[in-house]
Amino acid sequence: MLFHELVQTSRRVAETSGRLAKIDLVAAFLKRARPEEIETAVAFLSGSPRQGRIGIGYAILRAAKPPQAADAPILELATVDATLDRVAHTTGQGSAQAKERLLGELFARATAAEQEFLVDLIMGELRQGALAGLVTEAVARAAGLDAEAIRRATMLAADLGRVAHAALTAGAGGLTGFQVELFRPLQPMLAQAADDVRDALTRLGEGEGEGRAAFEYKLDGARIQVHKAGDRVRVFSRQLNDVTQAVPEVVEAVRRLPLHDAILDGEAIALRSDGTPLPFQVTMRRFGRKLEVESLRTELPLASFFFDILYADGAPLLDEPYARRFAVLAAAVPEEQRVPRIVTADAGEAAAFFERAIAAGQEGLMAKSLDARYDAGARGAAWLKLKPAHTLDLLVLAAEWGHGRRRGRLSNLHLGARDPDTAGFVMLGKTFKGMTDEMLAWQTAKLLELEARRETHVVYVRPELVVEVAFNGIQASPTYPGGLALRFARVVRYRPDKGADQADTIETVRELHRREVDGRQSAR
Repeated sequence: MLFHELVQTSRRVAETSGRLAKIDLVAAFLKRARPEEIETAVAFLSGSPRQGRIGIGYAILRAAKPPQAADAPILELATVDATLDRVAHTTGQGSAQAKERLLGELFARATAAEQEFLVDLIMGELRQGALAGLVTEAVARAAGLDAEAIRRATMLAADLGRVAHAALTAGAGGLTGFQVELFRPLQPMLAQAADDVRDALTRLGEGEGEGRAAFEYKLDGARIQVHKAGDRVRVFSRQLNDVTQAVPEVVEAVRRLPLHDAILDGEAIALRSDGTPLPFQVTMRRFGRKLEVESLRTELPLASFFFDILYADGAPLLDEPYARRFAVLAAAVPEEQRVPRIVTADAGEAAAFFERAIAAGQEGLMAKSLDARYDAGARGAAWLKLKPAHTLDLLVLAAEWGHGRRRGRLSNLHLGARDPDTAGFVMLGKTFKGMTDEMLAWQTAKLLELEARRETHVVYVRPELVVEVAFNGIQASPTYPGGLALRFARVVRYRPDKGADQADTIETVRELHRREVDGRQSAR
C-alpha cells in the first residue's frame, strides 16, 4: 500500500465533521491494508509512529527536509515504518547526523503532502481527528466486531495495533489470545471528579452497595503497578514504563507478600519521619534513576501502599466487583501497606475521613463503587476523586515571556484541555500564578525543548507537558473557542508521570460547568 493512501485518508478524516463518518473512512482504509501493514496504519492514524518517540526534534527535521518534494507518490507505507524503525534504533555518537541522513532520504522520496504528514506525525502534532478511541471503533467496524470487545482486548494488550491485526485477520477468535499476562502492564483505571462526599455518595450509592461507597486516601505519590511471580517482581509507572531498578524498596516489600503470582495497583511515596508525605516532585526524583539508586534510597526512602489487586495466584480479577477485589487484597497485603479506607453511606463520616486525609498531608479522597469492575484505561464514573479545590490536569499549549523579576523566563502559561472528537486542544485560559522561582526556571528550559514556533512574545510548544491547575470556578467566555474559561487558575504542580493522553478532556470541563450552573440554580 502506498503511504499516499494513508495521508489522503487522514486528510479526509480531518475535513469530516461527523464522528460516524470519520469511523467509516478509517474502517474502509483498514479493510484495504495488508496484514503486515495493519499495525503501522493503526499507529499512524492514531497520531504517533508505531515506535513511539524516536528522539527527533525540529532542528533535525528542518535539516532533513529537502528544498523540493517528490512530484508523485512512490513511498510505500512499509518503507516509511521501516525507516522510522531504523531512526528509533540509531543511538550513540554520531546518531543525530545518522538520523538526519535517514530522514533526509525518506523526505526526498515524499510528496509535499506526505512530508507535511510526516513532520506532524513525528512531532506528535497530527490533528486529523482520529485518536485512539475513534480508531478503536473503526477497527471494530472493519472487523465486524463489537467495539467493547476491541476495547477490552486493547486494555489487556496495551497495544491497539496488535489487537487490530488479530481482529482483522482472525475475527473474534483472534481476540481470545489477549488475557491478563504477568509482566505485561495494564493501563491504569482513572477517575472523574466529584464536588464533595455527598455528591460522590449520590453518584456511587446505587446497586449492590446499598447506598454505600468506599472512600480511600488519595495519596500524593506516584502511581505504580507491580507484577509478581515468585521472587520475580517488576514495577511499572502510570505510563507503563518499567521503573523496577529505581524502586528497590517496592520490590522487597512485594516479595514478602504471601502471594505467588499477583498484579497490584498502588502508590509509591516518599514520607517524612512523622509519616506525612513529602511533595510530589520529591517523590518523582526516585523515578527514572538508574545510577546511585542506593545512595538516593538512603536519602529519600520510598513507602508503597496498595488499593487494588488485578490478578492473584492464577486468577484474573478485573471483572470481579471492587468489594471482592479488596477482600482478596486485604487477605494478602497487611493493613500498613494498604491505603487507609472506610466504607460508609454516611456523608458526615465520609466528610470527617476527608478532613483526616487532608490533615495527614494527602491530596484528598478517592470514592469507589463497591460493585464496579476494574475498567482499565478508562476514566469511568465508578471512581471519583475529591480534593479541597477543583483541579484539572491540562496541557501547556504555549507560554509568554515574563516581565520584571520574571524577565527572561517563560511565565504566563496557555492552558488547554483535550478534545477527543477533533484530536486537538481547547484553550481554557492563561495563568502565571502559583509558580516558584525554581518552577519558573525548570518550565522555561522544558518548554524551550518543546518549542514549535514563536510569535512575538509567545512561544508555542508541542502539547506534551501536563500541569495540574487549581481554579475557583468555570465561567462562560466569548474569548476562547470552547466558550469556557477557568476563574483564578493557578499552578499546583507539573505531572511528569502523566502523558498528554491522560490530560482532562473538554467534556470533563463542560460537565463541571454544567454542575456549577445547576448548583447555582438550585440554590435560588
